[in-house]
Amino acid sequence: MSQTLFHLAFPVTDITQTKAYYVDGLGCIPGRETPLALILNLYGHQLVAHVTKESLTRQRTIYPRHFGLIFTQEQDWEDLLERAQQQQLFFREEPKNRFVGSPLEHRTFFLEDPFYNLIEIKYYRHPEAIFGSYEYSQIGDRA
Repeated sequence: MSQTLFHLAFPVTDITQTKAYYVDGLGCIPGRETPLALILNLYGHQLVAHVTKESLTRQRTIYPRHFGLIFTQEQDWEDLLERAQQQQLFFREEPKNRFVGSPLEHRTFFLEDPFYNLIEIKYYRHPEAIFGSYEYSQIGDRA
């Protein structure tokens, strides 16, 4: 049986700082590394941090660009939340519940790494809402 993995490349300005955040902070497993790039295993998915000399700037809001994880077990979501709090990672948005009482209900928080990359961590109360629940139009917090 084949397993498909997700790959995401993102910009950073310093590999040492990247390792401190993603390995020590988030608990990623480090992979191959050069002075210009680092492969990270984030819960079985491949992240690649690429050093850039371009100026990195903070997004005004969490939209449009962010990436993250959707946990299928609430305890896993809580465990990563606790780790992020213990590691004193920067919360761009504190943990909250969205769409409470609806089939789209989920728990979420946003982290911001030292390079302004935004990471959203979610847990849906009703797994069918991850890709389905087409009769509902809400996506995110934008009006």
